[in-house]
Amino acid sequence: MQSFAEADLVPPPGTYVPGGAYVNVIKPACDAIVALALLILLLPVLALLAVAIRLDSRGPALFTQDRVGRQGALFTIYKFRTMRTDLSGPVLTQAHDPRITRVGRLLRRTSLDELPQLLNILWGDMSFIGPRPEVPSIVAAEYTPEQKGVLAVRPGLSGWAQIHGRDDLEIPVKLAYDLEYVQKVSLFFDLRILKLTPGLLLSGRGIK
Repeated sequence: MQSFAEADLVPPPGTYVPGGAYVNVIKPACDAIVALALLILLLPVLALLAVAIRLDSRGPALFTQDRVGRQGALFTIYKFRTMRTDLSGPVLTQAHDPRITRVGRLLRRTSLDELPQLLNILWGDMSFIGPRPEVPSIVAAEYTPEQKGVLAVRPGLSGWAQIHGRDDLEIPVKLAYDLEYVQKVSLFFDLRILKLTPGLLLSGRGIK
């Protein structure tokens, strides 16, 4: 993993950290149970997608990358590969990015490329609901100390910022929604986001 100074990736002292039985016990336990059940249920689908990716373009079925998790801890995120391996480009995906493969475009449009993150949820690196995890270089270079408050909770598969526009949002706007989530995290808020997520996926809003 790429090395960064600890202070570049962790929330500063005094940052609000949600607590209580829901955040520390109930939510992680439910995340792990549901993630395991979905991995078993979706195993045939995951296998078919992996084969389709391998047949469509050269390279592995899975894409891995360092991301910043709770309290600045680095972890390896898993996604289905949606880009060609023989082209380089910016860290963030651009609109009409030529690196995206044919199968990759479909996976991104449906968010099926995110399914391998069920492993991250099972292992405790992520949650179903929370701020989307960012790459270390962006956290270190672009997050203000206040914005690093989003790292007080586990990153999520979907989140409050995702509901409001995903990749259409500029980083400061996205982080403002994520900070709002950190302040309000609760069972009912998570259920609200979970309820709104299917509509977001069907709309294709904010996907590049």
